[in-house]
Amino acid sequence: MKAISIHNISKSYNGTKALDNISFDVQRGQLFGLIGPDGAGKSTLFRILTTLLLADEGEAFVDGLHVVNQYQEIRKRVGYMPGRFSLYQDLSVEENLSFFATIFGTTIEENYDLVKDIYVQIEPFKKRLAGKLSGGMKQKLALSCALIHKPTVLFLDEPTTGVDAVSRKEFWDMLKSLKEKNIAILVSTPYMDEATLCDEIALIQEGRILKIDEPQNMMERFDKPLFAVKTNSTYQLLKHLRLKPYTHSVLPFGECLHLITSEVLSAANIQEQLKSEGFTDVEVFDIKASIEDVFLDLSLKNEKYA
Repeated sequence: MKAISIHNISKSYNGTKALDNISFDVQRGQLFGLIGPDGAGKSTLFRILTTLLLADEGEAFVDGLHVVNQYQEIRKRVGYMPGRFSLYQDLSVEENLSFFATIFGTTIEENYDLVKDIYVQIEPFKKRLAGKLSGGMKQKLALSCALIHKPTVLFLDEPTTGVDAVSRKEFWDMLKSLKEKNIAILVSTPYMDEATLCDEIALIQEGRILKIDEPQNMMERFDKPLFAVKTNSTYQLLKHLRLKPYTHSVLPFGECLHLITSEVLSAANIQEQLKSEGFTDVEVFDIKASIEDVFLDLSLKNEKYA
C-alpha cells in the first residue's frame, strides 16, 4: 500500500492558484522531497495532506485513508513538523514531550525506542525551556514530538530553514535512520543541495510540479550543453552572453555564470570567442548539472509556456 497518494489536487486563494493539478505517490520507507522556493505551494499541500485544509479539487490518501472522509484516523497516524517552531516555549523540553505523548494516549517511555537516537542529544537540556534552546535543539525537540506517538507517515515542512550547517547534516542523518523503520517521510525544502539526500523528489514552482524522479536520474539525464564561465567582469559578461545567438540561458551561480547553449559548442571555442570580444580573463569549463541547474532550466521552460 502507498503511504501517500495524491490525485489532481488543486487549491486557489482569491483567484490565485496555490496548487495546480498536483499528483504523486510516496511509498512506505521512502524519503520523498518536495523541492521549491518560498511561495511554490509546499505548505499548502502539507496542510491538505495533514487534514488542516480542504482542497478545491482532487483527492488524496494518507496511509490508505481519505484526507476528508477519514481525517480523524489520519491525525492519529501522522507526525507533522511545521516550518515555524510551534511547540510551547514556556514549557521545558521534557514537559513538551510529555504533553504531546499524553495527547496521543502514550508515554515517552513507551515509544522511547523510536526517538532515543534524537532524545539522547537533547536529554542534557530536558529541564530547559523550549524557547531558550538553540535552533538545532529546537529542531530535534520538534522532531521528537512529531514522532512520540509512532506515526506511520511523517510530514516535515522546511525543517532545516534557518538552522546551521552542522545541525542540518545531523537532521538528515536522523531522517535516514527513520526511513529504515518503514516510516514514509515527505519533506519540503527550498535548499537544492538537500534534494540529493532524498530517494525521490518533486520539483515544484508556482503550484505546478515541474518534474518527479530520483535526484541522480534528474542530473544524469540533463542533456543540454552546460558550462561554467568565470571572469572578473561577471555582470558585463552576463549581459553580453544574453545577447549571443547560441545562448539558451545564462544565470549567476556564486562566482561563476552557468551557461546553457542551444547548439553544441566546446568550452575552448566559447572561451576563444569571448576573449576575442574583450573578456581577456575569461575561463570556460564543461560541467555536470546540479539539481539547481535542472530546476532553473525547467522553471524557464515553464515560464515560456505558462
